[in-house]
Amino acid sequence: MSDSVTRRTAKPVALLALSAALIVPLAACSSETGAADGAETLRYASGDAEPTCLDPHVGGNWPQAILANQFLESLFSKNDAGEIVPWLATGAEPADNQLSWTVSLKEGVTFTDGTPFNADAVVANVEHIRNPDTASSTAILALGKVSDAVAVDEHTVRFDLSEPDSALIESLAQTWLAIESPTGLERGTDANCLAPIGTGAFKIESWEKQSQVVLTRNQNHTTAPEDGASAEGQPGAAVDSIEWKFIPDAATRLAALQSGQADIIDSVQPDALSQFQSNGTEETLIGARPGVTARIELNTTRAPFDDPKVREAFAASADIDAAVESLYFGTLERSTSVLSSATPFATSHPDAFGFDAARASALLDEAGWTQRDADGVRTKDGERLEVAFPVSTNQSIPAEISVLEQIKATSAEVGFDVQLELLDLSTWYERSGTWEFDAIVAPYSKNSADVLRIVYSTDSITPAPSGYHANNTGLSLPALDEALEAAVNTTDDAERERLYEEAQQLIIDSGTVIPLYDQTVQFAYGDNVHGFRLQPNVNVPSLVNVTIE
Repeated sequence: MSDSVTRRTAKPVALLALSAALIVPLAACSSETGAADGAETLRYASGDAEPTCLDPHVGGNWPQAILANQFLESLFSKNDAGEIVPWLATGAEPADNQLSWTVSLKEGVTFTDGTPFNADAVVANVEHIRNPDTASSTAILALGKVSDAVAVDEHTVRFDLSEPDSALIESLAQTWLAIESPTGLERGTDANCLAPIGTGAFKIESWEKQSQVVLTRNQNHTTAPEDGASAEGQPGAAVDSIEWKFIPDAATRLAALQSGQADIIDSVQPDALSQFQSNGTEETLIGARPGVTARIELNTTRAPFDDPKVREAFAASADIDAAVESLYFGTLERSTSVLSSATPFATSHPDAFGFDAARASALLDEAGWTQRDADGVRTKDGERLEVAFPVSTNQSIPAEISVLEQIKATSAEVGFDVQLELLDLSTWYERSGTWEFDAIVAPYSKNSADVLRIVYSTDSITPAPSGYHANNTGLSLPALDEALEAAVNTTDDAERERLYEEAQQLIIDSGTVIPLYDQTVQFAYGDNVHGFRLQPNVNVPSLVNVTIE
């Protein structure tokens, strides 16, 4: 399918337009600045799945990232303009041949266990991520072109590459690649999963599983990114501790906020967001996660979606616009892009998607699905037109599940039998990893358009050490692989834009992806909470400057 293309407005990353210049250095700052007097506890109620491991190197999902961002720090971050800024690093310089990046590190930083932060620590983290026993999914894919990490001196590390990687520094700004104490890593995975050790504004005090993680202020915090999420780049937490509570039920979280038992809640449902925005009873914060959009991916490795006509018919049978309008109360808009609006080089494809039941029926007829059984489901050679659709209740909020139910209903009118199966996260991962699905919604966040290579390249059909495969379509397109490799091999932004536009068009034309809307993060908090922001690296919550009246 071909269509008109609309370029979206996310800004390219400024670092990649630089030649061999160092990034702006961190401002000198005192560890005492920004710390408030008196003991205060911030109560945060999360609706995301409780992690099975608090180390974001292991696996690497969103619930790990939003929590780890409070106690771990990355080499880089981003500012509100989308530019790379220093954090634990002070600068980065590419080699003339683009086959290495030399990263200079901040001096005088220690982990909360007293271990010094230095080049050896960075190397140990790279080795930890690449170790198959770590079972990394997200971080290891981001380091796919790193052949080695070398400590040049105490505060300089060199990342050697098998091929040029213009997205590496962006990858190093993500929480899944945050730097942990090498002493802590030596404890082994089980111990480190319980309490990873970082350099952040907080440290883990305790983890009561199925209840809460308690974080306490790092009194020796000396680092903060110049990213807008920390007041003027100043270190030091403003509250003494955080009680990070796991409350999966949306109504219970909302009641906790309204009764004063929680200060901030996440995963707020669209009806509550709309109400708060209308009456002003609670403050709200909504941000788009960078990476790909929330989208339905179709598995081409088996019937029925190995047939392009059936894929196109399914997309045409889904009345997504009406579902989003009725179920999200104006809190987000339908997307026709593979990439999130928060991701550089995103393009929209409005002409490629639209509800057309007559067109869907005609396509199914052409594909040979001409008969119907007593239930109205189309049949072909004795097989029913069934769509196995596992859904993670931890990743898809109730409103999204309702959208999928409406898609099930409209697609049934043309003869599909969509079998939605609501699963916990671990069972959903198992189904995904073993390709036991026909359609799936799988979130993936990354702060650059290189997410397309990770999610849709042929290489990503092969599982990571964790067993997770990022490419859920199973489709191998040589032209797409070539465009994505060329994009990551160049630092010319104009050329990257052209290549990513080409790549997105190829994905849309394959009929394997049906965009829904931006993946978003949704928060509500009382008017007594100040300084709550999203950190622009991947739009994770930052609690370092939060104060409570």
